[in-house]
Amino acid sequence: MSTKHASTEEAYRLMHEGMIALSEVEANGIRIDTKYLKKTRKKLQNERRQLLEEMREDDIYKVWRRRYGAKTNLGAGEQLANILFVEMGMGKTKLNLRTMKLKRDSDTLSKIDHPFVRKWQRAEKLRKCDSTFLGGIQNETCGDGLLHPVFNLHIPITYRSSSDSPNFQNFPVRDPEIGKLVRESFISRKNHQLVEVDYGAVEVRVAACYNEDPALIEYIKDPTKDMHRDMAAQCFMLKPKQVSKHARYSGKNMFVFPQFYGDFYAQNAFAMWNYIEEAKICVEGTEKSLYKHLKKQGIKKLGKCDPESQPVKGTFEHHIQQVERDFWGRRFKVYAKWKDRWWREYQKKGWAESFTGFRFSGVYRRNEIINYPIQGAAFHCLLWSLIELQKELRRRKMKTVIVGQIHDSIIADVHKDELEDYLALAKEISTKQIRKVWKWIIVPLEVEAEVSPLGGSWHDKKEYDLESLGA
Repeated sequence: MSTKHASTEEAYRLMHEGMIALSEVEANGIRIDTKYLKKTRKKLQNERRQLLEEMREDDIYKVWRRRYGAKTNLGAGEQLANILFVEMGMGKTKLNLRTMKLKRDSDTLSKIDHPFVRKWQRAEKLRKCDSTFLGGIQNETCGDGLLHPVFNLHIPITYRSSSDSPNFQNFPVRDPEIGKLVRESFISRKNHQLVEVDYGAVEVRVAACYNEDPALIEYIKDPTKDMHRDMAAQCFMLKPKQVSKHARYSGKNMFVFPQFYGDFYAQNAFAMWNYIEEAKICVEGTEKSLYKHLKKQGIKKLGKCDPESQPVKGTFEHHIQQVERDFWGRRFKVYAKWKDRWWREYQKKGWAESFTGFRFSGVYRRNEIINYPIQGAAFHCLLWSLIELQKELRRRKMKTVIVGQIHDSIIADVHKDELEDYLALAKEISTKQIRKVWKWIIVPLEVEAEVSPLGGSWHDKKEYDLESLGA
């Protein structure tokens, strides 16, 4: 098995060609529905204005006004935290040790069941959607109706990309309502369709190339196995067939990925426990809440989730601590040993090098020096594919243009007569041609595609069966 890594010269060539390719993507631009933007922003502003008027009639606002007088600002979260937690003694919060201000994040506020708080959160959500997202898109859209976001390769220390004017990689996806409002702004050119091709779990696959953990590699290679389902089952004390879509999502994004990136059990437990309520997670095939199910298993409460104190047996925190120990001590023990070895090598040399030839030198924390080379190499798989795809589109004189990139996905405006050719080409380059060039990729790579209908928006995209292409 060859694991020849890319050289520094190859890394430079990738960066150089990548900057040229991304500058072409910027020049292409993505079409914006400017009429929709104006209409939607006005609607959001009107709803927020109504909410603020209602809030000013509430008793909490009267306390707020007495405390801050002319400096009262309904958009100031710090003022709200002082009113709720200090002046009125509603609920508990802690200091944010970084800012030394009271915590006022959505998780903290969501624990206060009061109409005023819910209205404040709604108003802030609308404000951010209007000014940060839709406003940012509108302000940067050119007179021809095209948005030309900037894509950078020289800023992130992970050697990934970044974006600005506006930040194309920061549009919300977890909030379905805001995600829909934002993505409906993006539309295709005439006779074109917006197509998003996404690398499936590319960072996990690249991590396996580094650590060569046989258990992880087996999960990747065997389509009948599902790591995220299995971990959700273990975390929530379920049988695999009892794991719902939301439970699997929690296992994937609140345990597996955080563990791979260096998170620990207390934060995992806190996030997973609260998500049960947020997503109304039930045992699959029943209406039985996971809270009730866990209670039958002897777990009645979350626990303190305080890193300075040991978890108490019988709490969800203690259970997740045991799952974490099993995760690294039995399930992925080769991965765990690789992390220790990689860290020791960095301490000796003062630098580490990614498989794509990029060097990380200087002072890094343990999690950073382990994760950054993986994240960088995973993005470079996408960048290499984008470069080659761009070359082929030009060589074949296709009407399709690439219009955006988000770490592990490529967004293109595909001509209606070129859809199958484009998807077959993207799949061939991203899963086969790349492995012929980078021999260190020892596991299969996969891509998924979503396609918007003619005349549809980015939000309207639907999953496309790439297997039907036969590529």
